[in-house]
Amino acid sequence: MQSEETTKNHKLDWPGFLASVVVILAACIPLILFPESGGEFLGQLYKQITSQFGFLYLLSGFSVLIFLFWLALGPYGKVRLASGDERPEFSTLSWTAMLFCAGVGAGLMFWAPIEWGYYYGAPPFGVEPRSVEAAEWASTYGIFHWGPTAWAIYCLPTVAIAYPYYAKKMTFLRLSTSCHYFFGGEQETRSERLIDWLFMIGLIGGAGTSLGFSTPMIAACMARVTGLEANFSMELFIVGLSVALFATSVWLGLKKGIKRLSDFNMWLAFALLVFVLLTGPTVFLLKTSLNSLGLLAQNFIRLNTWTDAVTDSGFVENWTVFYWAWWIAYAPFVGMFVTRISRGRTMRQVIFGMIGYGTLGGGLFYMIIGNFGLSLELSGAVDVTGIMSNQSGSVAIVAILDQLPAAGIAVFVYALIALVFSATTYDSASYILASAATRHLPAGEDPDRWHRVFWALALAVLPLTLMFIGGLKVIQSASLVVSLPLIFVGMLMSISLVKQLRKDHG
Repeated sequence: MQSEETTKNHKLDWPGFLASVVVILAACIPLILFPESGGEFLGQLYKQITSQFGFLYLLSGFSVLIFLFWLALGPYGKVRLASGDERPEFSTLSWTAMLFCAGVGAGLMFWAPIEWGYYYGAPPFGVEPRSVEAAEWASTYGIFHWGPTAWAIYCLPTVAIAYPYYAKKMTFLRLSTSCHYFFGGEQETRSERLIDWLFMIGLIGGAGTSLGFSTPMIAACMARVTGLEANFSMELFIVGLSVALFATSVWLGLKKGIKRLSDFNMWLAFALLVFVLLTGPTVFLLKTSLNSLGLLAQNFIRLNTWTDAVTDSGFVENWTVFYWAWWIAYAPFVGMFVTRISRGRTMRQVIFGMIGYGTLGGGLFYMIIGNFGLSLELSGAVDVTGIMSNQSGSVAIVAILDQLPAAGIAVFVYALIALVFSATTYDSASYILASAATRHLPAGEDPDRWHRVFWALALAVLPLTLMFIGGLKVIQSASLVVSLPLIFVGMLMSISLVKQLRKDHG
């Protein structure tokens, strides 16, 4: 419980606070007033950015992965993210649960069962659609998109922020903290203001994307359980329920709220995966997963660097570039949150922990639930791709879950996990936005409760707007548009971190 004196010291950073509110209003009001033209504009902007700058996203993702392995395996890997010889604040299990819930959100629950369907019908590398080879790539590409490169993108801002925040005893938790070497600890410069403003825009766009994917899916699951219609009113109710859940968690704080919610959801998700594995086509799931891991290992460098320059089929722009943009838009938030829970760990522990545990968690969802959906398609039990094409991905997910024993319970549990994933993600996001808009926040202290609850409510505005406009491409565009400037911020924070480490440790 924070003392009254401590709370008074948490002065609001009015420029940062007001800038974020203005960004939300400036993005949402025109889209609500002109939904048709707004959706068309976002689609055109998406096409322009991916065609002109798509290769930058691929280059950035692979470079970050190489940089982090160099950092972890070198002498700086032993550097402890702490002031002195502090030990980790949270157990490895709780730390893993919190970083995973913050990093994946309910977006994983939406994409894992059905992403293979898009690749099966329009595979990469000029493979014949709906062929055996297309099925193998369909099972593999989702694991790649939620694998080591994605978590490396998340991990870069984590170590870049955590080192100066703990080792240099910074009193503010912001993205600009990662550029401590260049700014010398000052927090009022225009350059720092710009970096923090870009972070807030990225987080708002990334949050809008994740909730925009997951909410229709949760609504479809609840419609299956209750018999009600899955319409915009139900989606509005789901958002309200999610906001209420993570606002309550925010009010309780990091250890009583986010930690307990994350622990609960990790165990529930693991139980669901075991249930699907044992009651589904177990041998097929295991054999297909092993095949996918082998295919990914053999082609990992190719997947990271394939630009599709010759055929220009649009596969890379529609999928890999979109995913990397989503991770980049979300990365500063995940980095700041994992910084908050990583005090006392070494750089090596954080890097290998985030990349290893994050990849394992995402991979399990794709290998078990994703391959279960693929098996239904290949066996003819359910026309999953037909449902995706004629209705929606959310309806297809319910059709997949309906093939499990005790289907009604399975659908309800799936919706509950997705709802809690949404809550923990936006719980963490509101915590970090409140931290970024607080002038002084020493290590171990939390932003004021009212401030966290405000952001819990404000973060729901953009997702609702995107769902009101409708369309998968519109939702995808939100994260891409806001992520481009953050590529260059990533370069700056990498240089700053290396220079600071060399200065402090030789």
